[in-house]
Amino acid sequence: MGINITNFLSSKSKNRKMNQFQDLDHLDGLSISSISANLYENNRDDLVMFYFRDGANFASVYTQSKVISENIKWNLNQKTKKIFSLLVNTRNANSFTGEQGYKSMQEIADIVSKGLTEKQKQDEVSPKKIKSSSIIFGCTGTIGEKFPYEKIKKKIPELIKLIRYTQNKYVWMKAALGIMTTDTQPKMAMEECEIGKTKVKIYGIAKGSGMIQPNMATTLGYIFTDADISNEILKKLLKKNVENTFNAISCDSDTSTNDMVTIFSTCKVKHVKINNISDKKIKNFEESLNKVLLNLAKRIVADGEGASKFITINVSNSKSEQDAKKIAFSIANSPLVKTAIAGEDPNWGRIIMAIGKSDAFVNLEKLSIKFGDLTIVYKGKLNSQFNENETKNYMKNSNIEINVNVGCGNKSFTAYTMDLTKKYIEINADYRS
Repeated sequence: MGINITNFLSSKSKNRKMNQFQDLDHLDGLSISSISANLYENNRDDLVMFYFRDGANFASVYTQSKVISENIKWNLNQKTKKIFSLLVNTRNANSFTGEQGYKSMQEIADIVSKGLTEKQKQDEVSPKKIKSSSIIFGCTGTIGEKFPYEKIKKKIPELIKLIRYTQNKYVWMKAALGIMTTDTQPKMAMEECEIGKTKVKIYGIAKGSGMIQPNMATTLGYIFTDADISNEILKKLLKKNVENTFNAISCDSDTSTNDMVTIFSTCKVKHVKINNISDKKIKNFEESLNKVLLNLAKRIVADGEGASKFITINVSNSKSEQDAKKIAFSIANSPLVKTAIAGEDPNWGRIIMAIGKSDAFVNLEKLSIKFGDLTIVYKGKLNSQFNENETKNYMKNSNIEINVNVGCGNKSFTAYTMDLTKKYIEINADYRS
């Protein structure tokens, strides 16, 4: 199964060499296949199947938008304890498609379940009958266009035929490329850790470049582990660790109708039993899960549409974490802040503006602002040693760090964003062209 190089070479990124991505390899209990359903009217991969031959425990978080896509409605309606397949398509969000969009999910789930049941009969000693309720979907792309049911339906048999039971770096790369839309880079991350004294793997892929503002989940993110963890514990782990990772990023302050982050556990590695989230034996696993989620989240921001700067905003000594988060995102989502950074202009007055409009409590007499290690504001006043030229030089860096101390508590929050460039406007003005 070779790389669909069309996606990769169409990337405008400067950093797309294969050796710059982690070496994700085989994860027992998972199979992957990717194909072109011609959704973009070219030969790029746009349909990806993840198949769990023995089923997988799972947990998801979804967008909190009041308008949700039909695939998420389908996913929420399935009450199964194990998932046998996740099918992801690009180019079409299946949002605001109504009855046609939802029925398409039902009909495709029926086709996939029958096809995978036949696959079970061919390959398994004790074949299982896979139900359509054990199939979930990820959709991403344009909102409001008729869902391309016929194109996807035709490719399901071939997609199942392409299933291979061993993965390597290239299979993962192909899958990560296949779920991209306006992304310029595939997004993959991995960690290996221990539960008790047993080694387990955590792998993840994601897509996202625009319409990125967290609200329970952001973009599409899929995490896979061979650990044996229950649905209940997976859900608690995911909800807890999405808060300072996927829920800490913003590219343009827009929350998608399709956002989902899902974790799957194939249960293939037998380790000491984990009964609750506070069990000390799962601490290493949780830390590694957080690293994978944060790695993917940062990759989304770094690949934000038209981005030239990666921006980290650290808010400290706030009255509450909620206030710290308000301030961080008020800065992250300010077009004036983002354009100033794009222009490498150390216009710290725009940071002051964004803090002030956040509606969070601030002790002005103790407020301090730093760009990197450079103190701009100290104890509510412009630092007497502020050097405009030195600060301008700092703004030329591709990684910008803004540190805000609001001086009224001990809570903190870190948000990640990117600058706002002319390229962002070009990409989104031409999105459907």
